[in-house]
Amino acid sequence: MAVTVECVPNFSEGRRKEVVDKIVYSIRSVPGVKVLDVETDPDHNRSVVTFVGNKQNIQEAAFRGARAARELIDLNKHKGQHPRMGALDVLPFVPISGVTLQECVEIANQVGARIAKELAIPVYLYEAAAKRPERKNLENVRRGEFEGLKEAIMTDDSRYPDFGPRKLHPTAGATAVGARMPLIAFNVNLKSKDVSVAKEIARKVRASSGGLPCVKALGFTLENRGMVQVSMNLTDYTVTPVPKVLDAIQKEADALGVEIAEGEIIGLIPLDAVCDVAARYLRVNAFSSNQVLERRIWG
Repeated sequence: MAVTVECVPNFSEGRRKEVVDKIVYSIRSVPGVKVLDVETDPDHNRSVVTFVGNKQNIQEAAFRGARAARELIDLNKHKGQHPRMGALDVLPFVPISGVTLQECVEIANQVGARIAKELAIPVYLYEAAAKRPERKNLENVRRGEFEGLKEAIMTDDSRYPDFGPRKLHPTAGATAVGARMPLIAFNVNLKSKDVSVAKEIARKVRASSGGLPCVKALGFTLENRGMVQVSMNLTDYTVTPVPKVLDAIQKEADALGVEIAEGEIIGLIPLDAVCDVAARYLRVNAFSSNQVLERRIWG
């Protein structure tokens, strides 16, 4: 079985295509690394890049992406709907085949230490790589964002980084580096301009507020599209699958008298999760990805 590690960095730039292109080029410049997807969002002012490689070249590609982001993005000039604390905001490593989650933790430590040492960017380890229990949750790491963390990193002992200086990089901020299992970034856009509606629905469905397990959710305004959005990460789709989340949002939207405009998948989604959607809506019992024609042909 070939060793395959996925990396899904989130960069704080979604409006300047030329900047995103340069960052992606820096990642592609590493031999053996394959970029699978690039998603940009001007409202969030954020881009999500998905690429894969082995345990060695994935590290070099991630570092080159971090270096390019430091050179090209100034958070002092950055505005967007999505919370952020760094030019390269989040850098997770995900085991796909022939590699364990613990090995991805080791990769996260190695890349995080290098980013801190060579780029002078403080690094926080999160999710499975977290060295402090409260840092497993990315929201805790990113609390206060770039502006709030400027002071907190220097004065609050609970906010000191795992690697690097105890001060933010003046333009690139700080970066969260971690290891996790595959997640699904799923958004639902609503036919409303009232962001309080999206925030209320997000509160109802997210796990931290007593909603659905393994669901993180926030409400945002999409100014360019004249809508609001419930933006979510499904951290374990086998526990809470996409159809269950959509049904819950539909129920809450109906109660508030708003319509769902559309759903969005940001980045890539596991085939098993897509098959689960198909099985539930087609009411097909015991359906699996092994029944997908192309998977049987190409293995």
